[in-house]
Amino acid sequence: MTISITTVLGARPQFIKAATVSRALRAFGIRESLVHTGQHYDRSMSEVFFEELGIPAPDRHLGVGSGTHAAQTGAMLQAVEQVLLEDRPDVVLVYGDTNSTLAGALAASKIGIPVAHVEAGLRSLNRAMPEELNRVLTDHLATWLLCPTDLAVRNLDREGIGSDGDALGRRVDQVGDVMFDATRVFGELSTLRSTVGTALDLEDGGYVLATVHRAENTDDPRRLRRILEALARIAERRTVVWPMHPRTARAIEGAVDVPGFDRVRRIDPVGYLDMLWLEGHADVVLTDSGGVQKEAYFAGVPCVTLRDETEWVELIDTGWNRLAPPDGSCDIVQIAESAAPGRSDFVGYGDGAASERIAAILGEGPPPRRSETIST
Repeated sequence: MTISITTVLGARPQFIKAATVSRALRAFGIRESLVHTGQHYDRSMSEVFFEELGIPAPDRHLGVGSGTHAAQTGAMLQAVEQVLLEDRPDVVLVYGDTNSTLAGALAASKIGIPVAHVEAGLRSLNRAMPEELNRVLTDHLATWLLCPTDLAVRNLDREGIGSDGDALGRRVDQVGDVMFDATRVFGELSTLRSTVGTALDLEDGGYVLATVHRAENTDDPRRLRRILEALARIAERRTVVWPMHPRTARAIEGAVDVPGFDRVRRIDPVGYLDMLWLEGHADVVLTDSGGVQKEAYFAGVPCVTLRDETEWVELIDTGWNRLAPPDGSCDIVQIAESAAPGRSDFVGYGDGAASERIAAILGEGPPPRRSETIST
C-alpha cells in the first residue's frame, strides 16, 4: 500500500527540516503533498529555501500571511481543513512549534486523520511562549511523536504520552535531529556555493553573528532596546553582522536613538546556505532562534541565547550555549565576550539519519483512523 502524506509547513525552520525528510519520504516510495500556509511569505524567508535546498514546490499555497496569533491560526485552520477534506491523506506531518504546526495538527485531528510531529517532546516550561503552547498541544494531538533527543522522550513520558498507560496507543520514537541531517547534507554545499563572506568582506572568526525575531523580544520595547544597546556596545570593538528578519526590521524603525547602533552591520535575510556559512565562520553567535542555537553547535561555534530559557537544554548543560535574558538581569555583552566552546563529548542529536528513520516509521502505515469519540 502506498502511504500518502500531507506536510503542512509555513516558516523558515520548517523548510530546512523538510528538505531532508521529503527526500527520504520519496526514497521510501511515500507520496507527499506539501501545503505552504504562507506564515512566512517574504521571498527571502520562503521561496529562496525551496530553490536552494531542492524542496519540491508546494502543491498548495494558502497565502495566509501575518496577523495576531488567533487570527493567523484561525485562518490557517480553516484553509488547511479544506485541503485535507479534499485530499484525505493517510497522515498529516507537521514540524516544530509554529502556528502552522498547530493549525495542521488541529485540522487533521478534527477530521480523524492521524498526525506525525517532528521535533516532538521539546519543552521550555514557559507557557507564556506561544511556541510552547503550540508544541504541547500538537504533541497531545499527535499519533507519531518523533523526538530529537532522549530528554524529549522523557518529557512526553512525564505527560503520559507513549507510556505504558497511554490508552491512545501513541508511538514515541527517538529518531535524532533532522536539523543535524540538514547541516550534514548542506554544509559542504554551503562552503562551495556561499559568497556572503566575500560580499561582506568577513574574516574567519572575526565577527559576531546576531539574529533576533521572537515576539517576546521584538514586541517588548524594553527587551528589544537592551538587545540593541548590547549589540551597539559589542560593535564598538568587533564587527557585528545581523541578518534582519522582517518582523525585527519593522520593530526597530524607531531605534535611531540607541547610541552606536549604526555600527551594527544590518543586512537583508539570507538563504540557508549563506546562513550556514555565517554561523560556521563566526566567533560567537547571539540569537533567540531555536534552530540557530543548534546550527551554531553543529558548526562548533559558541552561542549566547537572548531568551529567558531554551528548549535545547542539552546545549546549556554542555557549555556550548549560555542564556542571556534581555530583561535587565544580566550583562549581555559580558556573557558574549566570555562565551567559549563547550564539552566535546556530547552526541545527543543523533547520527544524521533522522530523516530516514522518520520515513521508515511512517512507511509502516497508519493505524486505523480514530472516530470522533474515543472510548476509554
